[in-house]
Amino acid sequence: MSKKEIAKRYILFTISLFFSALGVAVTKHGALGVSPISSIANVFSIKFISISLGMWLILWNCILIIGQIIILRKDFKRIQLLQIPLSFLFGYFTDFGMWCVSSITVSSYIVQLLFVLIGVVILGFGISLSVIANVIMNSGEAFVKAISDKSGKNFGNIKIGFDICNVILSLILSMLLFNGTIIGTREGTIITAVFTGMIVKIFTKMLNCPLQKVLATKAVTC
Repeated sequence: MSKKEIAKRYILFTISLFFSALGVAVTKHGALGVSPISSIANVFSIKFISISLGMWLILWNCILIIGQIIILRKDFKRIQLLQIPLSFLFGYFTDFGMWCVSSITVSSYIVQLLFVLIGVVILGFGISLSVIANVIMNSGEAFVKAISDKSGKNFGNIKIGFDICNVILSLILSMLLFNGTIIGTREGTIITAVFTGMIVKIFTKMLNCPLQKVLATKAVTC
């Protein structure tokens, strides 16, 4: 790829971070739980309100990056350190998204579900853009890939296990921090886990060809 194309792809990836973060923020506003990867940070943000969800996500993503380094050791590529500034950007975008929706009143359970569903669509759209950009993984996906590469196990199976572990850990943390009460991880987390992948496939199929034409420096046929 030419430098111009690489630059375009990173710009698209940055745009994808914005929409993914906005999706998390909209889902969060529904107060029915967030995606599995964000569920641990969400529980902490509810307990320790002096630190925003975006900041907790930055901390969680940095932990996942450290995990990759420990797992891969000498096989960890320096280009993956770009995950650090991108994680900060994702956190800032999440807090901006939270600010954007903060004035909207959530008056009923139906409205809560609506926020979750809208958030899932926005999140799926953002993830599809990152798939099309194809330059670097977010820290969660990269952590799963590191485990998959080292263990030789299927990436998809590891991803499912990772998501389940996130949800279980968030439930345990919630019960420890809120005197046995489950807070921050609810049906919205399940909805996000089940439907986000489907939304990503739909948007990727719709947008891949036109965006590849924009990204490529040479003519692309698709």
